[in-house]
Amino acid sequence: MNTATQPAPSAMPPAAQLPLVPTPRVPGWPLLGNALAMARGPAQFFVDCYRKYGPVFQVNLLGNDYKVIAGVEAANFMGTREGRDCLRSKEFWEGLVQEYGATRTLTGEDGESHKQLRDIMRSGYSKESIKGRYDELVRITDGALERDWKPGTLVPVVEGMQYMVVDQLGKILTGAAPLEYVKDIRITILHILNVLVTRQRPKFLLKRPTYKNAKARVYELGGKMIEEAKARYKTVPPEERNLIDDVMAAHMEHPEIMPAQDLIITLTGPYVAGLDTVANTTAAITYTVLKHPEVKRRVLAEVDALFAGGSLDEETMMKAIPSLNGAIMETMRLYPIAVAQMRTATRDFVFQGHQIKEGELMYVGTSVPHFMHEYYPEPLRFDIDRYQRPRAEHLVPGVYSPYGRGPHTCLGKSLAEVQIALSMARLFYKLDLEFETPNYVLKTKTAPTPGPAMNFKVRVKGLRH
Repeated sequence: MNTATQPAPSAMPPAAQLPLVPTPRVPGWPLLGNALAMARGPAQFFVDCYRKYGPVFQVNLLGNDYKVIAGVEAANFMGTREGRDCLRSKEFWEGLVQEYGATRTLTGEDGESHKQLRDIMRSGYSKESIKGRYDELVRITDGALERDWKPGTLVPVVEGMQYMVVDQLGKILTGAAPLEYVKDIRITILHILNVLVTRQRPKFLLKRPTYKNAKARVYELGGKMIEEAKARYKTVPPEERNLIDDVMAAHMEHPEIMPAQDLIITLTGPYVAGLDTVANTTAAITYTVLKHPEVKRRVLAEVDALFAGGSLDEETMMKAIPSLNGAIMETMRLYPIAVAQMRTATRDFVFQGHQIKEGELMYVGTSVPHFMHEYYPEPLRFDIDRYQRPRAEHLVPGVYSPYGRGPHTCLGKSLAEVQIALSMARLFYKLDLEFETPNYVLKTKTAPTPGPAMNFKVRVKGLRH
């Protein structure tokens, strides 16, 4: 099945010339609908439904109906003008915005409003923001490993990665690492995403003292960041600004674009993004490399050579670790964070012959092709060489979407690629790791987003370097 030769959805014959196709409804349980099947594994659930029902189907989650568009058809549609015009993200993030008393957030805006916010934060979230600072990032990572990954101990991997990510992002993007707030950020994220964004948990959970206390602490952190950013304003040359400086400059110079009530949600955003994405991804990579001895052997040889000379060559670093990059890409294929993107239909439109109505809640299953043999032979096999030419299986349009698709593709993608690669390279260079038990099989969680379970642990046998 070669999608490269298929016409894009926007190039299909006008809907009026074709009969509409009835959208199949996926059978489910009373009251729960398809929630249990989704909870067991959302990626596989969407793949199974795609195979059985095609690229458009309807599911029900706890009484709410959702249209699902999936597969390469949906992934490619997200990048078209029609896709941008027909889908919006606002409704799914309104609860988060209201909880913070804000007016908008990057993830919940579309069109010109979304572009305004991306333009403010583009530089701070880019790979260029750490240019000349790779060795500094190495030192920050080493400090986190020395603090939290001591020889002879069992380390809860996701938690360890969360502290490392906050350390890195804090010092690189904001100038400080608020490690004392990590647990509060984690509790706040879990509650808001579960209750207000993915809506997998009841609203009464937001009344719990645990959540209220954590939220108050996040507000405290945001307040400190605002004061520090105001103090720095106009003292830092534009070329030396970090993300927080850019946000504060936008607030001071264009308060209509970045009002005061949006500062806390925006300034604490990097920590939210890191704890929910980068930490889960690096934890999963730790598992996949340790699980496959030949991959581990290749990765160790690469990282030993990479750091043999001391200071890193930033221009050649990524090219020097093809096996590690392959392991990272393959992990992100098999353990995607962005299983599906949540959207609302902005207007009536027809997709693959199916009528989508304005206002319908939707999932866009962009990760479905990750698990299809048409694009990835033996899709469940961990194969780090899929991405090297001549194979380059991920380059078929629409088949690889680890960072999402469309206008909301992860703004920090280029930064995350370097951060993840360097973090994993340093982890495997410095530490001799093994599973808590032989033949360990990774347990995963699905709420609020997919990732390794919090009880996944590794033992630090000793130091390699």
